[in-house]
This record gives sequence, C-alpha cells and structure tokens, in this order.
Amino acid sequence: MLAEERTSGRRTCAKTGRLIERRLRSNWLFWLLPIAGLFALVWFLIRVIPKPSRATYPCQRIAAPIACGFLAWLSGLALSAVVFRKARRLFDRSRYVAAGLLIVLSVLAVWWPLGITGRRASAGFTPSDPPNNPLGVARGINPGRVVWVHDANSVSWDGRSGAWWDEGNVHQPVVNEMVSKSICWLTGEQTDTAAWDALFRYFNRTNGWGDVGYRSGEKIAIKLNMNQDYGDRWDDDIALPTPQLVYCVTEQLINVVGVSGSAITIYDATQYVGDPIYDKIRSNPDREFQSVRFIVNPEYAGDGRIAAQPDRNVPIYYADSRVDYSGRCYPPRGVTEADYLINIALFRAHSDAGITSLAKNHFGSVYNGADSMYGWKPDHMHVSAWVRENAMSSPNALVDLMGHEHLGGKTLLFMIDALFGQEYQSSGHIRFESFGNQYPCSIFASQDGVAIESVALDFIRNEPRCARRIAGSMDNYLHEAALADNPPSGAFYDPEGDGVQLESLGVHEHWNNAIDKQYSRNLGTSDGIELITSKPGVHVSADLNKDGIVNFLDFASFREAWTLGGRGGRLGD
Repeated sequence: MLAEERTSGRRTCAKTGRLIERRLRSNWLFWLLPIAGLFALVWFLIRVIPKPSRATYPCQRIAAPIACGFLAWLSGLALSAVVFRKARRLFDRSRYVAAGLLIVLSVLAVWWPLGITGRRASAGFTPSDPPNNPLGVARGINPGRVVWVHDANSVSWDGRSGAWWDEGNVHQPVVNEMVSKSICWLTGEQTDTAAWDALFRYFNRTNGWGDVGYRSGEKIAIKLNMNQDYGDRWDDDIALPTPQLVYCVTEQLINVVGVSGSAITIYDATQYVGDPIYDKIRSNPDREFQSVRFIVNPEYAGDGRIAAQPDRNVPIYYADSRVDYSGRCYPPRGVTEADYLINIALFRAHSDAGITSLAKNHFGSVYNGADSMYGWKPDHMHVSAWVRENAMSSPNALVDLMGHEHLGGKTLLFMIDALFGQEYQSSGHIRFESFGNQYPCSIFASQDGVAIESVALDFIRNEPRCARRIAGSMDNYLHEAALADNPPSGAFYDPEGDGVQLESLGVHEHWNNAIDKQYSRNLGTSDGIELITSKPGVHVSADLNKDGIVNFLDFASFREAWTLGGRGGRLGD
C-alpha cells in the first residue's frame, strides 16, 4: 500500500512523489448565489403552485429572476460537463486549439448564468441639482412647509417581544400628540380644531370653492400603502402602516372635524387592509368607527372589506407613450366619490423606483384597464417609473398620478408614517443609523406633495442602510412634477385628457447637508422648502454642540453655558 501525505492541498505518493489528487478549495461565498437561487426556486414553487395569482406579488417578482438564473446555471453546469469531456478527447488527439476553446466554453457555461441571478451593486445616488436650488412653485398655507415630528417614546419594540404593532410596542398617546403637532405646526394654528379647519379652508379656496371648511356629508378617502399585505396574517417581517397612526387620523376626522364614519374610506385597491388596522378601528365601539369603510383588491374582499370597483367615467392618461392602457386606466369609485383625500405613505427605499413615498403610493389607486383578474396591478407603469432604467429628463407616470384631479389633485394632506423604517420594499422594520441606530419614530406632514417627497428622499438617501438601494435618476420625477407646466422631458402632462396641461405641482430642492438639514426658506429666502422641526417661532434644540447627535456631550455644553451664564455668558445662543 502506498503511503500518502498532504501538502498545500495536494495528495502525493510518499515513495514516488507523484501527484495523486488535487483538492479544490473554494470560498463558501463563491457558492452564495447558487444557494440563493435554489431557495428562490423552492420559495417560488411553494407559494405560486397553490395560488398562481401570487406570481404577480412583489416578493415573487424578485424571486422569479433569481430562480431562473439558478436553473440557467444548472443547465450550464450540465452543458459544461459534456463540453469538458469532449475537450479531453481533443487533447488526447493533440488538437489543442479546439480543446482550449471548448474549455473556455465550459467555464462560461457554468459561471455566466451566475451573473444574472443577482443585481449589480448600487452605484449610489448623487443629485443632479446643487443644494438649495428650488424648482417649481411652493404650495400650502405656509408655502413649501414640511413638518417633521420626532418622538423617541413613540416606539419601544425590541424586535422580540410581541408583534411590532402591539399596543405595548407603539404608544397611542404619544402618536396622538405627534399627529396633533403635525397639523398644528403645518398650519401655524394652536388647536387641532383650528388646524383642520385651516386645512379644509385652504383646499377649498385653492380649488375655487370658497373660503369654507368641512361641510357635513363630504367624503374623505385615506390611501394607505398596503403593498406587502396579501390577505395573510401579519408577521414581524412585514412592513406596513402603523395601526396607531391610522387610528389617530381617523379619530381626529370623526371627533375633531365631525366627519361621519360612513363618509370615511380607508383603501388600497391593489392589496388588502389587514386585521391589525381593521381591528384597531373597529375596537372603538362608537358607531361612527363601526361604519368606516375599507376598500381592497376584489381578490381579498369579504370580512368587512369592500371590493374595489373602477370608475370608468374617470380615465387616467399618461404623458409617457410607453405606458400601456393610457385613457383606459381608472381610479376606484370610492376615491372618485370622495371630496378629499389623505395620502399616508411609508418611509423606505425601493430597489427599482428609488423610494416608496406618496406619489408611488398611488400605484394602489389605479385599475390598469386589462379587464382581467390582474386589473388592480400597477405593472403597466413600471417601464416609466423605474429610475434605474430611465435617465433624467424622462417623462414619468408618477407625475400623472400626482396631478390627476382625483388623486394628487384631491389631496388635502400628505403624511409619511416614519414611526418605523425599512431598508426597501420587501424588508422588515430596521433601525436607522442616521437616527442613532434607533427606529425613526417620526411623522412627516405637508400640503405640498413635491416638497415632502423631496425631504423624504434626502432623509432616505442619507441613511446608510437604504443608500445602497438608491441609484439612477432618483429625483427625475420630482423635477418633472415641480416643472410640470414646462418639464425637462418636454412631455405634455394632461392626466384628465382634457387638453389642459398641469401646472407646477409643488417645489423641489435638496437640503444643504445631512447635519443641518436646511432648505432655502430655513436659510431666510422667500422660495423653496421650509423644514419645521419644532413649533413655528420656537427654535430649541437638544443638540447644543451642533454635532448632529443628542448625547451626554450636549449636557456638558448645557452645564458650561449655564456656568458662563452666571458670569455674563449667554445661555441659549
């Protein structure tokens, strides 16, 4: 028997020194994509075979190309084995050139498919316009104002104890106070009643209906982003609107404004409105809360939810000729029958659209005209809205949604639910590094749909955990919307198809930097965005040393200022 020894991964005969076997080394990361492909294939088959309609779900649209890439890799592996055996025969016949070409082909057959199983790494996003360079015409009682309310006491979920939406993990009294601050700071009013009245009066004046507030019988639709709700039970890996925030807005409308519950519609026409939100509203025994309507995708109707029905008398036209069904797309009847709309978006990046915010939230407000079970799906708009495939100065279907008279044009209030945050559309809740590795615990509000989207973009692009998802012409649709009357693309935005081009939909700009977060109006100009982080007229910050972080060093600054204050120094500079 021959003795053997191992040296540097080789097995040799101790007597002759002849190489017996070569051990291949490989880094386990080298095989990560094939393993991911296998899991994607299994997941796709388990989910889609019992219910084929799930093939259109976002998670399956992500899994499908990865699974296909894995199958292509397996096919390439089989082909490579055949080609490699053929190459060996050619070597034995001294046909070295032909054998070499076949070896190259066998290697490509294995590894080229791996390149299609994953996305290229994000190249990041750099705004095309410089800081503090406003575009468009600001809107609102206080033009261009965006309110940011942050309270770390609003969320206390540790990621393990109970569900993230449980009452012990999201604190209703704190959320109530945050919503109250949002509308009061936005309008400059002192009470919730006065603030809501100011919002309704501004909206009615702007639309030529007189200086009147809310009138009994008028209907209000609330658009939620339920994109990850497929009618299943919620779990801790799902990122959806915070029930406590939805409840507070509904409660304010009923008890402060005086809206009848039957005049309020909470909806997402493409998905479901799950039990945590539905049960939260219904938990109030008052008959007004019991009569609030919920409109969902017809596939999920029942259990108190109403099937969405397209209003075929209200078509949506797209300026981008690549978008299918222009003039044959319709919003849901529950929206066209409403007098006002409140748009509540989520706080996250999007792997294709850049961010998921208020404009994209209306992907859940469009029937695509296909007259099939997939009619309430936004796929026809993807070609126009995906920022990775479209350059700056391209027409964008999001602008048509932002400007349509029954969608963006009917919006009384824009809000972003940033109590939690997500890396991208298919991730669960994460802590943001830019918020001290805590949940964002924030609410954003505005009357200017372009301004609030611009602020959301600045926050998300400066969050390290989201930034890698953001690339391409991220702010193209904001340029187009701000300059909708004369957009860089040269498109004619006329979503009603009545021959009247849209006016500017609001003001866009980027802040000066991620520490100070100053927009043009914060810097004393009369143009651009104004980001409000405290009660207007009150400028108090816990970040006393201006390092962008609130910590014990700020207490030291306070102590030093207090000491100097007793010796002629100035406290509160």
